[in-house]
Amino acid sequence: MDFIHNILTIHKSVCRQSWHAWQILLIAVAFSFSANAQNSSTNAQNEFVAGPIFSKFPLTIGDGWRTEIAGPFFYKQRDDSEKLWALPPFFSHEADSATDSGKDDFLYPILTYEYFGTQRRWQFIQLFATSGGDDPDNSGKHRVTIFPFYFYQHSTNSEKNYTAFFPFYGTLKDRLFRDEIHFVMFPIYGQTRKHDVTNYNYVYPFFNLRHGDGMSGWQFWPVVGAEHKVATYRTNNWGDAETIPGHDHYFALWPIHFWQNNGIGTTNREKVRADLPLYYLDRSPMRDQTTVLWPFFSWINDRQNKYREWELPYPFIVIARGEGKTTTRFFPLFSRAHNASKESDFYLWPLYTFKAVHSDPLDRERTRILFYLFQNTMDKNTETGKSKRRVDLWPLFVYHRDFNGDNRLQIIAPLETFVPDNPDIERNWSPLWSIWRSENNPQTDSHSQSLLWNLYRHEKSPDRKEFSFLFGIFQYQSDAAQKKLRLFFIPVINSHRQMATK
Repeated sequence: MDFIHNILTIHKSVCRQSWHAWQILLIAVAFSFSANAQNSSTNAQNEFVAGPIFSKFPLTIGDGWRTEIAGPFFYKQRDDSEKLWALPPFFSHEADSATDSGKDDFLYPILTYEYFGTQRRWQFIQLFATSGGDDPDNSGKHRVTIFPFYFYQHSTNSEKNYTAFFPFYGTLKDRLFRDEIHFVMFPIYGQTRKHDVTNYNYVYPFFNLRHGDGMSGWQFWPVVGAEHKVATYRTNNWGDAETIPGHDHYFALWPIHFWQNNGIGTTNREKVRADLPLYYLDRSPMRDQTTVLWPFFSWINDRQNKYREWELPYPFIVIARGEGKTTTRFFPLFSRAHNASKESDFYLWPLYTFKAVHSDPLDRERTRILFYLFQNTMDKNTETGKSKRRVDLWPLFVYHRDFNGDNRLQIIAPLETFVPDNPDIERNWSPLWSIWRSENNPQTDSHSQSLLWNLYRHEKSPDRKEFSFLFGIFQYQSDAAQKKLRLFFIPVINSHRQMATK
């Protein structure tokens, strides 16, 4: 692990030195432009816009500043405790001193490095990864993964240590959705444990034995298998005893013939019988289902959710009526389905689809046309009445407004539609193709627009206005104290306003 520690130390040193080197080089290139900004008003004293070559300006949404050099290929930004600089798409570095956290991306998502406090994590295309540092259980875990061949973890708690060389031999703990995994010459032998259930696999997936709290089972897949569990009890978080239902399961020639008895020890005993695709039967006090030529023709009587449903054949014609569900579907022509909290409609699928969910304190509505071609998503907080919205027209633009009313518009967005609200994409890739950016901050009544990486830039706030065009050849500034106009960086108008006095 000393090797990994040395790599991290070298990485920090290289990043620090590289950052200073890039600052010196790029600021030197733009020095002649920034020199023209020394005689500005108080509010814009450090602001200067020379188009894609060099631009420095205050953030519209936030309290910091942003500098952009060489179009989309370099920028740095500071907002309160957050610092960010990037060379899209090759590298970006962000850090937050308030939370002692940060992230470095190298050609995201190929190589990333993250830290939070003393916790660290490297990953290379999700195949090679290392992590370490303190964690919530103070076990000081250090982890190395070369997926899927090598898994290693060392901890101050020896019970959490493991090493695995797949497929030959090894043990994993709290990985791959299991509490513990042990294997020898997989698939010859494998053992897994999750909660109180342990599975023994021999020549996976054909031979299996399993047991747990009140449960035992076996299978020679896909020929025959059986599992039995008695009803057991546990104490929930409120200190009350609750029943864990038992069951009996059996199959032969899976998935053709199987029967199940579920809900043993409860008032809702369920029986399932099937010989697929001939029939499927489900009977319980709360629900009955009969299916012929599975999965096409079904009749459902759901007494618990209070509706009846006919599928003739599924999924093309579905009719449901009742308090818990109302559906009329003639696929792909149209469908309308709703209950007290959900709605799902489509017309000429996938030309138009609409879904809505009501679950206090959140209401969500989403409209889509041709999958990802157009999307309109609206979230509303039913307690405060505030809402946020996102609109995507792939690949032309993406617009989003948050609950505070801050909104952004980006023209040209080939990836953002598929990975919405992904800060890594926005930080490393979006600057390359966002030819138009518009931001609005209703709290401060501030606005900004940028075309072709500040070839044209406009900013407006209650106390000032600024325009810049063609690498700063035309610049106009106006605030409460003065008006300034520059052509070819030469002052043409520099008039001072007379302040009103009593």
